[in-house]
Amino acid sequence: MPESPRAADAIPARIEAGAPLVSVVMPCYNAAAYLEEAVASVMRQTHPAVELIVVDDGSRDGSPAIVERLAAQHPGRIRLVAQANAGPYPARNHGLKLARGDFIAFLDADDWWREDFVARLLAALAADETVALAYCGWQNVGLAGGRGDPFVPPDYEQEDKAARFLRAAAPWPIHTALVRRRVLDEVGGFDTDLPTCMDYDLWLRIAVSRPIRLVPEVMAFYRHHQSGQITSTQWRQARNTWFVKKKFVREHPELVRHLSRAQQRQLIEGGLLKRGYDNFWRRDLESAQRIFRMALAKGGWAPRDLKYLLPALLPPRLYRRLVLGRDH
Repeated sequence: MPESPRAADAIPARIEAGAPLVSVVMPCYNAAAYLEEAVASVMRQTHPAVELIVVDDGSRDGSPAIVERLAAQHPGRIRLVAQANAGPYPARNHGLKLARGDFIAFLDADDWWREDFVARLLAALAADETVALAYCGWQNVGLAGGRGDPFVPPDYEQEDKAARFLRAAAPWPIHTALVRRRVLDEVGGFDTDLPTCMDYDLWLRIAVSRPIRLVPEVMAFYRHHQSGQITSTQWRQARNTWFVKKKFVREHPELVRHLSRAQQRQLIEGGLLKRGYDNFWRRDLESAQRIFRMALAKGGWAPRDLKYLLPALLPPRLYRRLVLGRDH
């Protein structure tokens, strides 16, 4: 399995004329510890025409200086732009406006790719002009000092994509896909009015109504940090995922017309309830209680669920005492 790339391995090269240009957009906020590795993985791509746009999101460390140094090593291939701190999704939209390529990929400043990531996904898109997006497998790195299992997602074209994507959250991490620029323009990029889950919202708007292609190899690597992950507040993620699903159904009724109201409720509200149970059994009781309260209000539950839902109406301290008392 390939290790994290080193900047010293990167071979400076100008963008080759005639090859399809791929633009990589990288939001960056205080990522000096990992930035050089992420940039190196872009510069080492075997596809000869790749540009990198780094959008510095108000970093207060040495990130901008690192990008400037690397840009000098790779003339014409790296561009640094700055914005006041607004978050990664406004930064991605900013970089998207500056991108020159007909194909777009997003890579965070602490993740990396295998060197043939762009070439392999671009080949999948080039084989069929109707395909909007190609995606691949990934691996989480940094879990308790090691690696998670390599994971290759399903071929979603063999399934009911509306049902599948409404059943779960984002079908792939943001750095595992290559998208046609014209498709991103058609859907308007990331919806920054959402609080989170903007990548999930984007994939719903692109992939449910357009052909997509799986490249069944692990070529993207996600650096899992031991603290500060958004998953530490699962209830917010559950709430926002529910909101994105409802927004998609409301704005695109023609794409879910084949699903009955009961099926839609099971996929959306039932998914919220499942997140509550997942957190309950992991004993993340703050998230479980908040999600159970949401599920109780939104519906999609059965009478057998009430023995878990109704106690969630207790004050948090009493709820925790009740659940932990049952454990003992």
